[in-house]
Amino acid sequence: MARYDRIHLFRFDNGQDKYDESCVLERGAQPATFDLASTDGHTCRIGMSICYDLRFPELYCQLRADILLVPSAFTFTTGQAHWERPLRARAIENLAFVLASAQGGAHEDGRQTCGHSMIVGPWRQILAEHGQDNGVAVAEVAMQTLQTARSRLTALNHAVL
Repeated sequence: MARYDRIHLFRFDNGQDKYDESCVLERGAQPATFDLASTDGHTCRIGMSICYDLRFPELYCQLRADILLVPSAFTFTTGQAHWERPLRARAIENLAFVLASAQGGAHEDGRQTCGHSMIVGPWRQILAEHGQDNGVAVAEVAMQTLQTARSRLTALNHAVL
């Protein structure tokens, strides 16, 4: 339905763990969205992002989406400190649902990822969450909930930048 090449590449060095995705990946240049018909007859705008993109709110504002996808493999270190709050912030800022699938656990190369897949609603509530092990988080993403939130707070219409 759409292709998205991650725009923001992760770099981290705390003296023990070191990552630099720009050594092996070329960054993308364009945000990506697609439209998806929902079971209630509405069309949802889906905004795509990947992992480290989560730290850049301007990307999500540009997407102007109803549902924001954030598949991730946050390191255990960064995920413990910086996973849940930015997901909630992106939901609030965009009055959108955030669906964040997250790889978790220990990997063959010794790397450990944080996990904690989440579905967050437009008022920052966690609708579903799954821990670090294998599993699935499931929640209803109702367009009526989104429309109600956006009619109560019309902030998306007030953006000037």
